Amino acid sequence: MEYAHAVQTHIRHVVIIIQENRSFDNLFHDFPGADTVDYGRSRAGLVRLHPVDLDYAADVDHQHRAFSTEYDDGRMDGWDRAATLPRQDPDFPYAYVPHAEIEPYWDMAEQYTLADRMFQSNTGPSFPAHLYLVAGQGARVASNPNRLETTRFAWGCDSPLTARVDLIAADGAEVPGPYPCFDFPTLADTAVNAGVTWSYYAPGLDHLGNIWSAFDAIRHIRYSPYWENVISPETRVLEDAARADLPNITWVVPSAQNSDHPFPAGKSTRDISVTGQYGPDWVASVVNAIGRSPTWNSSVIFVVWDDWGGWYDHVKPPQLDRMGLGFRVPLIVISPWAKRHYISHVQHEFGSLLRFSELAFDLPSLDTTDRRSDGLRDCFDFSQHPRAFSPIPTLRRPSFFESTRTDLSPDSDY
Repeated sequence: MEYAHAVQTHIRHVVIIIQENRSFDNLFHDFPGADTVDYGRSRAGLVRLHPVDLDYAADVDHQHRAFSTEYDDGRMDGWDRAATLPRQDPDFPYAYVPHAEIEPYWDMAEQYTLADRMFQSNTGPSFPAHLYLVAGQGARVASNPNRLETTRFAWGCDSPLTARVDLIAADGAEVPGPYPCFDFPTLADTAVNAGVTWSYYAPGLDHLGNIWSAFDAIRHIRYSPYWENVISPETRVLEDAARADLPNITWVVPSAQNSDHPFPAGKSTRDISVTGQYGPDWVASVVNAIGRSPTWNSSVIFVVWDDWGGWYDHVKPPQLDRMGLGFRVPLIVISPWAKRHYISHVQHEFGSLLRFSELAFDLPSLDTTDRRSDGLRDCFDFSQHPRAFSPIPTLRRPSFFESTRTDLSPDSDY
């Protein structure tokens, strides 16, 4: 109760920035004090981790099937058998992103708190992962919606009528499942019931980022006045943050080019070619907008990646239910109340972000993964003097933060 009271006293704004498809070992290789390795395991022996550019044009399989292959019944040695698009050397997934390409992330992690025991709550790809980040569950979905039609590119209640998802059965097998439009409670629902405000910033329905827009898959929000809380384009968060107009709970989803997601060669767009990645600068710009605003002293920003993207990670995830836990993903905790220069080795998962939000606004539990999750207690020191904000340097001029329409091949498994 003492911790909950401290959170409620100091925090009025929780911002969850969601990036795409990176494991902890992939983004924070050799980060001082963090648990990373130089060699990975395969059945043939050790594999030295090697640098791969953030925007290298190849995507590693990150469906549930890929988790099963890589996890290999707990042996953690199957990354050389993971599929890639286009096909790469078998050791390709044993990779890390060079520090110089993601320096803003390292700056944030060095200044504030970096968690190296943050696990994805599920063992599948982006569609169910994003559901976990708003609801603590994903209806046991094991896959992204299939692409039986290519004329529409949306996930959720706006999917083509022929779209279906696979589910994970009680025995762990993948089985055919329903249309990807669901009706289970989310953190937004408990917030509304308590008079707590929320917004979800995401690219519009005609943009690739819409596939990461979780509330499009929640029927009672998609087809209600609360859909107005889903704000597009996602770049409006920069303006709203700058004028201190963010709600109590905010989710921020990127466009394709700002997402950190690897894009296979040849996946071009109408308006851009997805050959560059600007995720670190995008996140830094959102953090800077909040940090320079009057709401800084009452804010916490969580920067998290939705799934591991197929990339190598050496820490064996605890198996808590048929859905997960999945592999580690990075979590950066940014706040004037976050511990400084701190590495959290405490086990966290996506439900921890929901649990913290529930503590901050005295909300009831969703009785999903938030119930078993910690409230990130070790990441904060509410007895310290609130830290003045120091802007995060960016690598480029942030003139590219324009939502861009994107048409991708149905062959990819984003």
